Amino acid sequence: MSKKIARIPTDYGELLAEVKERVRTAQYAALRAVNQELVGLYWDIGQMIVSRQQGASWGKAVVQQLAEDLQVEFAGIKGFSAANLWRARAFYEAYRESEKLAPMVREIAWTHNLLIMERCKDPLEREFYIRMTKKFGWTKNVLIHQIENQSYQATLLGQTNFDRALTPKLRAQAKLAVKDEYTFDFLELGEQHSERELERALIARIEEFLRAMGGLFAFVGSQFRLDVDGKEYFIDLLLFHRRLRCLVAIDLKIGEFEPEHVGKMQFYLVALDNQVREQGEQAPIGIILCKEKNRMVVEYALQDARKPIGVATYHTVKRLPKELKGQLPTPEEIIKLLEATS
Repeated sequence: MSKKIARIPTDYGELLAEVKERVRTAQYAALRAVNQELVGLYWDIGQMIVSRQQGASWGKAVVQQLAEDLQVEFAGIKGFSAANLWRARAFYEAYRESEKLAPMVREIAWTHNLLIMERCKDPLEREFYIRMTKKFGWTKNVLIHQIENQSYQATLLGQTNFDRALTPKLRAQAKLAVKDEYTFDFLELGEQHSERELERALIARIEEFLRAMGGLFAFVGSQFRLDVDGKEYFIDLLLFHRRLRCLVAIDLKIGEFEPEHVGKMQFYLVALDNQVREQGEQAPIGIILCKEKNRMVVEYALQDARKPIGVATYHTVKRLPKELKGQLPTPEEIIKLLEATS
């Protein structure tokens, strides 16, 4: 007698998706709890070492002995080397007087904390990377990439019209999504290249490109076709920002920014808004990506633009953006922007 096969309800797929999402939520909550305990452990170890060393003749030998004894007692558990105990001490000293950052460091992984602490010395810069790591879920490699490419400076100096073109709810998030300068050092392009060559090179290395853009972008298409009253127009690159939930049109320019670029981008954004945007998505934003720009010309060009547009530059080799030094917003302005995203 054959075994009767049970019928699977038609809405089983919906049940499976819900259960999977619940499992992932539980996994994330468990990992987060473990991470908070681990960071809290190193904080407490650092605090105990500092408190014992104050006013006492405790030298390096004591920390070395403590590391050896802990490794014997907790064999097989990593993290109790002398080097890591010294890092725990430095970690506690770095944040113990900061009422704002002390609780925030527990929200990201220990390895991420070490990277930020050791590579960033300015408190506001540390706060930026802690907040962005928590908000965007940056992996260790993405965080390294962001620090090496000076995302702190490049993001806070971004030239956009978002203050006028976006609602307060989206404004701060959009500012943090569009940088002032992008580094595409993964491209194998000569100094002289066409816009089409640049586009093809970016598509060929799409993962690195999206990482350089900030990590929360998804690729939609290249030479994205728009039909307006029977005439075709093409957007160089079209992305989707998962946090903002909006399309992002990118217009590539291998030369210097020109004011007329803004009018062209506004046209693209109107067409995307009317023809492509799905229900529930935010209005699209545009990024004009140029080889060079005059900051004053950009300010004038964006002054009366109604659609949300950012103007950024790109380069294909790593370099320190010397022209950006000394131009960061005031500490008060930086704090206001960061707190708006929390």
